[in-house]
Amino acid sequence: MREALDCLFDLALLRESTDDPGGIHVVDPDVALGQALAKQQAEVARRQQEVAENQAALARLIDDFSQSRRQSSTSTTELLGIEAVQDRLERLSRETAFEVLTLMPGGAQSPAALERARRNDGRLLERQVRIRTIGLDSIRNDPGTMAHARFLTDSGAEFRTSAVLPPRMILVDRRAALVPIDATDTRKGALLVSGSGLIAAMLALFEQVWDIATPLGAARDPDREGLSAQERALLQLLAQGLTDEAAATRLGVSHRTARRMMADLMERLDARSRFEAGLKAAQRGWL
Repeated sequence: MREALDCLFDLALLRESTDDPGGIHVVDPDVALGQALAKQQAEVARRQQEVAENQAALARLIDDFSQSRRQSSTSTTELLGIEAVQDRLERLSRETAFEVLTLMPGGAQSPAALERARRNDGRLLERQVRIRTIGLDSIRNDPGTMAHARFLTDSGAEFRTSAVLPPRMILVDRRAALVPIDATDTRKGALLVSGSGLIAAMLALFEQVWDIATPLGAARDPDREGLSAQERALLQLLAQGLTDEAAATRLGVSHRTARRMMADLMERLDARSRFEAGLKAAQRGWL
């Protein structure tokens, strides 16, 4: 009984009575649960804003870093071309001591990329290296990429997904990181960077995204407005001025899928134009 009452107090379904000191007042569930849900959604929005701010700060750090390679506290190695990056990843899979953290914003992965990843990740898992990976929600619709994600989780690794992600990043043993030279074209190559300040910022960004990402086996239910995380992310990207094509790239879905999602949202909002859809989405609290 005490545990049940404590739980109801935590949910704000019960509170101390003002009319009867020492007594208990039962709160209307519609009011209490609505306030609890609103508080939770506000917390998620706050953390998403923190992720966005840290992502922007990290982008500035990387830009400053690439222009100032002579600093004694940091070092960088250019890996030009996809083959050079793949060679370094294989080497890192043999040298990593305890942890690999990965942001994988590219959506569905090619069979060749998945085969290489399975080989490298297999080496790491055999040596009990901890692996945590965050992919886009869209990979849940790709059988090949999902098969690799399940291979990781079945082997002891951790995998989560998010509607949108910062640029690709691989953190190794909390001492070095691989980031693309050009975030829009990862085939150009990568920078292998180190330096306590830069790595600390990258770690903080990863942990914030990890906290709000969805574990692989968890359901991704729409929120109380019937809006999925991917749909909310699409609205936010379009509100920032991105085109359908650019938003689709960030979400890891096809341009056709992004347009279909937007058409469905406009129908649900009963909007005849993008501008009207934006106004109605804001009025509903979707933006």
